[in-house]
Amino acid sequence: MKLLASLLTAAIFAAPAFPAFSAGETPVKADAAKGQASYGAVCAACHAADGNSTIPLQPKLAGQHPEYLVKQLREFKDGKRNDPVMKGFASTLSDGDMQNIAVWLHTQAPKNGFSKDKDSIALGERIYRGGIQERQIAACAGCHSPNGSGIPAQYPRLSGQHADYTVKSLTDFRDGKRSNSIPMAQVAAKLNDREIKAVADYIAGLR
Repeated sequence: MKLLASLLTAAIFAAPAFPAFSAGETPVKADAAKGQASYGAVCAACHAADGNSTIPLQPKLAGQHPEYLVKQLREFKDGKRNDPVMKGFASTLSDGDMQNIAVWLHTQAPKNGFSKDKDSIALGERIYRGGIQERQIAACAGCHSPNGSGIPAQYPRLSGQHADYTVKSLTDFRDGKRSNSIPMAQVAAKLNDREIKAVADYIAGLR
C-alpha cells in the first residue's frame, strides 16, 4: 500500500509536468523540416546528426516524446533546469524552433544501447521493475513503462539511454543540482550510488 501511494503521489505531481503548451496558448503546427535545419545548426555537434549521441554524457534524443523535449528546452532557456551550456544554446531558439526540433527528433529512430555490468544487472532490474518496497522507492517502470518507452506528454523515453548520462541525471536530482521534476527528486533522494549505477546500466539495455 505504501508503494502504491508513492506511485500515485508521483503521478499526481508529474501528470501536468510535460505539456508542450501553456494554458491559454494556441498550439502552432510544428514543421519537422525546419526542425531538422535548426537541430543541425544548434544541436547536432553534441547530440549527433540523427539524435543518437555517441558521447556518454550527452543524452540520446532520437525518438524522445516531443512534449518532454519542449519542456526541457524551455526550462534550460529560463534557468529552471540549471545547465549553463544548454542555456546558451536554448537561448538562441524561439518557442517555434523548439517545437520544430522536438517534432523532428521524435521521428528519428533511436539506436539500441547495451547493459555492461553483469554483476549489477539483477539489482538494476529489480529496482526498475519493482522498486524497493521497504524503503518506499517506486518502480521506474510505473511511469517510464516496463520497456522504457515512457508515456507521451507525461514521462520521457529512457530505453537505450547512455548509462553515464542517466547516472548524472539521477545524482543531480538526488543532490539538489537538478530540481525541475518533483517526483524524480523524491525517488532519487532515496537511492545510493550503487543503486543509481545499477538502474542506469539496466536502462541502457532496455529496448
